Amino acid sequence: MYGKAAICLTLAITFLISCSIYLGTVDLRSYFFPVQSAPRSLCATGRPLRVYMYDLPRKFHVGMMGRRYSKESGPVTMENLPPWPARAGVRRQHSVEYWLMASLLYDGKGGEEREAVRVSDPATADAFFVPFFSSMSVTTHGHNMTDAATEGDRRLQVELLEILRQSKYYQRSGGRDHVIPMTHPNAFRFLRQQLNASILIIVDFGRYPRTMATLSKDVVSPYVHVVKSFTDDDPLDPYENRTTLLFFRGNTVRKDEGKIRVKLAKILTGNNDVRYEKSVATPSNIKMSTKGMRLSKFCLHPAGDTPSSCRLFDAIVSHCVPVVVSDKIELPFEDEIDYTKFSIFFSMKEALEPGYLVNQLRQFPKDRWVEMWKRLKQVSHHYEFQYPPKEEDAVYMIWRQVKHKLPGAQLAVHRNRRLKIPDWWRRKK
Repeated sequence: MYGKAAICLTLAITFLISCSIYLGTVDLRSYFFPVQSAPRSLCATGRPLRVYMYDLPRKFHVGMMGRRYSKESGPVTMENLPPWPARAGVRRQHSVEYWLMASLLYDGKGGEEREAVRVSDPATADAFFVPFFSSMSVTTHGHNMTDAATEGDRRLQVELLEILRQSKYYQRSGGRDHVIPMTHPNAFRFLRQQLNASILIIVDFGRYPRTMATLSKDVVSPYVHVVKSFTDDDPLDPYENRTTLLFFRGNTVRKDEGKIRVKLAKILTGNNDVRYEKSVATPSNIKMSTKGMRLSKFCLHPAGDTPSSCRLFDAIVSHCVPVVVSDKIELPFEDEIDYTKFSIFFSMKEALEPGYLVNQLRQFPKDRWVEMWKRLKQVSHHYEFQYPPKEEDAVYMIWRQVKHKLPGAQLAVHRNRRLKIPDWWRRKK
């Protein structure tokens, strides 16, 4: 009797195990074979990103900074890198490409931790940086697509694509592990679509179709701020020290979402505690903006020609709480930085309701504002572009974002290699 019961129980257990193996809920291989850990991602290793920088002729980068630099020969190094001009004015906001290149030229003698380092052997690289100053090319070779001067920009784009297509490393990945800065809205305007597989460094998605730029592969960078950073902002009562409630100074004639600026001008006019001023970016006006932001509790950030603008980052380094008006803005480093801790957001509809925005700001609790002001002082170093680069500054943060995007690019490269297995090898197998 007990023998039959034991046999039935054994058969039942055997049946259950067989079903589990068939369904995939039990894997007996782990009992008989050592478990191999999955390869660690680049982000998990903690080591700096290894970046190979293409050695492009000077006309693609520093040659656009002046005749003196275009006539010099030989590679650009840490010793002969031209300093960013102090009087660059509004051009500075599109200079991300310069600071990324500079960070790779720096040899790190200061001993600080670095998020990315340059390697001389492309075979050892995790990513490939293309040092084409595409934004400076726009401002150097004409602003309008129909301007005859833009032909110089178009020729550079054509020549650069030819260089990349001849690179075996670009061919290997289809450009997926290549990093290309395009922070000006019209950067690489003629042949942009042909680089849509690469990791693009952009400031927003305002001029890019969804088939080209996405958060899954591209990096959103801050604009380089134009106003000077507020380094000695330490009054006894910061709230009362800032006498203006809301500040805006800039061009009110913009495209697309930026048309809201004209409408806001009409709504906000007549409020004694609001300064809403039409202005263009000249050295004297930038100084006035610097002073105005430092004396204001809130700084208005409506859309420009694209959802983002330099004004947001000017406000951050001025410790003026940003008031963002946009329905579709993308913000840099948002996976690491919570903007709601130091910024206020309004939809386009809310901002255009007469009296709503100003009344909300007038009722904003003082203690909450002070907490946001303190948080601005804590995070503003993440928006600094400088040379030599410093740990956790804007360039450091951008390279870390690139590191986050690379696993997807590497997966695509591996899949591409698998799909290109020669027929003779398949037949052999």
